[in-house]
Amino acid sequence: MINILKKYFCKAFSKPYVIINILLSIIFVTSCNRTAPKKFYIWTNLRPVERKIIQEKLDQFGKLYPEYRFVLLFYQTEELRTNYIISALAGKGPELILGPSDNIGPLSDIGVIRPMEDLFQPSFLDSFIHDPFPANTWFRGHLYQVADRIGNHLTLVYNKDLLPDPPRSISELITMGKGLTKDLTGNGIPDTYALAWNYTEPYFVIPFIGGYGGWVLDSLNNPTLNTEAVVKAAKLIYNLANKYKIIPKECDYETANALFLDKKVAMIINGPWSWGTYIKAGINLGLARIPRINETDLWPTPMVSPIGYSMNINLKGKKLKLAVKLIKVLTSDAFELNLAKRFILIPSRKNALKDSVLHRNKLWQESYDQLSVGRLMPVVTQMRWIWDAMRPAYQGIFTGQYTAEDAAVEMQKLAEKLISENR
Repeated sequence: MINILKKYFCKAFSKPYVIINILLSIIFVTSCNRTAPKKFYIWTNLRPVERKIIQEKLDQFGKLYPEYRFVLLFYQTEELRTNYIISALAGKGPELILGPSDNIGPLSDIGVIRPMEDLFQPSFLDSFIHDPFPANTWFRGHLYQVADRIGNHLTLVYNKDLLPDPPRSISELITMGKGLTKDLTGNGIPDTYALAWNYTEPYFVIPFIGGYGGWVLDSLNNPTLNTEAVVKAAKLIYNLANKYKIIPKECDYETANALFLDKKVAMIINGPWSWGTYIKAGINLGLARIPRINETDLWPTPMVSPIGYSMNINLKGKKLKLAVKLIKVLTSDAFELNLAKRFILIPSRKNALKDSVLHRNKLWQESYDQLSVGRLMPVVTQMRWIWDAMRPAYQGIFTGQYTAEDAAVEMQKLAEKLISENR
């Protein structure tokens, strides 16, 4: 029998196509027998440059656990939240999500993220900063997010080649602005402006409401939109465009960004996600506090938000243990410092925050200075309805549909209605 088999294989292997078929069959059988790696997903809305660094760390971590493949997937903010809720309610979804803390209220209310205080030692949690803001997010007595940074705050960004020293007050802004706003073609429309930002979006007016001593929620999380602070903040921005004419009359995020990149405005109000783009474009960048309100002598208060990791409620077994290990790796002092130095971020860990290299970075110092007068973003679900309530009437001020006073009344009414309906 053996001789017959030898004779058969020798004859078969003399034909090249038979050899190829046998080799392909062996490869196919081998690949079928090999178990495909299990997937461990993290969903995020972070920028591509940050995702690249985090994915490299995930690949490094994955070498310790070859049976798993650790994958970072990008979603736009609203898309991430909606898709995550649907998938988690169905018992699926990513193992972790990485994003800002304002997701915590809605996701914990629906019950799709896991409390984590039982998974980490107190000594580990104590290693995160608590001042000027707590880094990790606790909500209703439970830990729902472990942060890898804190900030995400709006700051005055300026081009030092066009404006060596930024204004420190609104009155200085107006004075400087008149010299920086120019009609170069003589058609009655300015070609350059002092400042541009996405001021018709509610998030970008929040600092000025704080500068007039107001806020959007009270201590019981009821809306506080029909207030003198909201009216004065809206009037100030309207006057910058229509009375002093130092900002464009119409301006969304992309328009403001393009004007700053084209060096047609000396200043923009924007967050950390944008600074890398400006530096890459060769702009001689400076950061500063948004100018102080003369009337109140208060600094505008941009919302400050930790960014970090939350766990899927369905996580269990070995993947739960892996998630705990992975969070510790991704929030380690060394890795946080790597991100902070590359992208001018503010670390969430105490030791990382003390790093001398960071403190010698002028842009980092200026970012931290702005953060120090910010205000922690509420994570309650009511904030979702605050944004929706503010947008129509606030934007109506700039189209002539509302006065600032009438807009404040409408914002408050709609906020109360939406919160009541969705409570």
